[in-house]
Amino acid sequence: MPDPDQVIADNVALLRERIANAANSVGRDANEVTLVGVTKYVTPELARLVFEAGVVDLGESRPQALLQKQQALKDLSEVRWHLIGQLQRNKARRILPLTQMIHSVDRWKLLSTLNQLAVELDIQTIDVLLEVNVSQDQSKHGFDSESLQNLMDRLDTVTRIRVCGLMAMGGRTATPTEVRHQFATVRELRDSLRASAPENAPMQHLSMGMSGDYEIGVKEGATLVRIGSGLFRGIEA
Repeated sequence: MPDPDQVIADNVALLRERIANAANSVGRDANEVTLVGVTKYVTPELARLVFEAGVVDLGESRPQALLQKQQALKDLSEVRWHLIGQLQRNKARRILPLTQMIHSVDRWKLLSTLNQLAVELDIQTIDVLLEVNVSQDQSKHGFDSESLQNLMDRLDTVTRIRVCGLMAMGGRTATPTEVRHQFATVRELRDSLRASAPENAPMQHLSMGMSGDYEIGVKEGATLVRIGSGLFRGIEA
C-alpha cells in the first residue's frame, strides 16, 4: 500500500502541473492561481499531509468542521483557512478570527452581520467573495447579476468588509462547454461590477473550479480553485 504522504504529494504536483498548463494555454501566469485544498471529507491527519505537500490554503464547508480542523492543526501557523460553504449568521462569531476568506456570502443580511461582528471583535477587515448562482440551479445559493449590481451600491455602508471578488460553481449537469460559458459569464460580470465598485470592493478574485472542472476555471480567469477529491485519489477511505 503506498504511503499517503507520497500519494498526496504526487497528486499536488499533478494538480499544479495541470493548473500551469491550463494557465499557459490562455497566456496567464500560473502564479496568479491559488490552490485551495478542500479537506472537508478527510481526517486532520490527511489535511496535515496536504499542508506538508505545500498547500497552505485549506478549505472547509462547515464552520464547525473548520473549527475542529483548525484546533487539530493549530501548530501549523502558516495555514490559511477558507470557508467555502454556507455560513449561518449564528455561526459567524467563532469563525471570523480564524478565516482568511469566506467564499460563499450569498445575501445582504450576512454581509451586514459580518460587518457588525467585525466591529465587536475588533477585526479591521473581513475578506469575502460573493456567491453567484450562474447556473440558476434551484438547489444552489447565490446572487443573480441584477441583485449584485444593487448590492454594489450599498457596500460603502459595510466598512469592515472587503469584497474581493466572486465565487461560482458550474451546473451539476452542465457539459464542459456549458461550464466554460458559465465561468466566462461570471468573469464578465466581475469585470463589469469592478468598473463601478466602491473602494472596499477591489473585486480581484474569481473562485471558480473544483476537482472536475478546475482547468476550465483557470482558462476563464479563476484566481482560486477549490480542489478536494483530486488531492486524495489513490488513498483508501
